[in-house]
Amino acid sequence: MRPLSDTTPKPLLKVHGRTLLDHSLNQLGRSGIKRAVINTAWLGGQIRTHLKTPYAIDSMQKEARSLDLTFSCEDLDFGGALETGGGIVRALPLLEDVFWVVAGDVYAPEFDFSQEDFVRFSKSAHLAHLWLVPNPPQHPRGDFWIQDSVARRLEDASSSMAPKTYTFSTIALYKKAFFSSPICMIEAGNPQGVKAPLAPWLKEAMKDQRVGASLFEGQWTDVGTPERLAQLNA
Repeated sequence: MRPLSDTTPKPLLKVHGRTLLDHSLNQLGRSGIKRAVINTAWLGGQIRTHLKTPYAIDSMQKEARSLDLTFSCEDLDFGGALETGGGIVRALPLLEDVFWVVAGDVYAPEFDFSQEDFVRFSKSAHLAHLWLVPNPPQHPRGDFWIQDSVARRLEDASSSMAPKTYTFSTIALYKKAFFSSPICMIEAGNPQGVKAPLAPWLKEAMKDQRVGASLFEGQWTDVGTPERLAQLNA
């Protein structure tokens, strides 16, 4: 995202006059969620300055809605980002037993953080549930495929089959149990600041069919380049 991200963290880049982070927080708040944990790393001070808690939600509802915000400051605690997996484990003590995760640099204005989906997942045997999207031009191979509402690894496809693949939107539900042995070997709270990607843990859980999946076909953009940001704002 350089040169834009040299001076502005990606979650504070604006689409239609509002930051990516504000878009996501408003969607979460309008769905009835009352608390959010924000992981900060690169230029994290700007994010903490930008957000006030309680965070007021723009809503058509008559009653005022707000989100209580808590910060997990990877920049202050460890000098930089812990990657997605390491960052979630760092924030784990601040989270409920079941929680949503969405990256700060995606734009999905039509996504519904549904309470029905939350309850259904909470009662299931799955440890995670991912929302996948049609593969964008920059990622034609995709990440996973879906079989009977279960996410499957690309390597699980047999040589005789060519399943339709999809890209992980970063939007997902997780249970705290996902971030424990044998999938994740980092202590809750990640006191050592271990950097760890999330994908290997997801693939490990997929071996036992513990990761559900749904297809989201609404507007979704991984705002990873200045060109994609410009297209959104065109």
